Amino acid sequence: QVQLVESGGGLVQAGGSLRLSCAASGRTFSSYAMGWFRQAPGKEREFVAAISWSGGSTYYADSVKGRFTISRDNAKNTVYLQMNSLKPEDTAVYYCAASTRGYQILYEYDYWGQGTQVTVSS
Repeated sequence: QVQLVESGGGLVQAGGSLRLSCAASGRTFSSYAMGWFRQAPGKEREFVAAISWSGGSTYYADSVKGRFTISRDNAKNTVYLQMNSLKPEDTAVYYCAASTRGYQILYEYDYWGQGTQVTVSS
């Protein structure tokens, strides 16, 4: 079992930055690929970014490529999402998730956090 708790969301103006953190419980954190997804009101949850268990491989949705950076610290059982040049369309609840089966597909993830709200004002 892995429990995930996100933090770092908030309200920011367009062009600003936020860093999300996801703290994981359990001693097997380093064996999981980790991902960030987001869900805007009235829309389906979508893939944002993912990182392999070692941190050696990263994956991004086209909509955030070049603006967002995912990283992890296995010693701290934490994964991060650095979000720069934020746009109003980035407004959503952001979820972190843990997977043993893949990176970019929602159903490949086994454990989910409760989400953190990110609001970008224009």
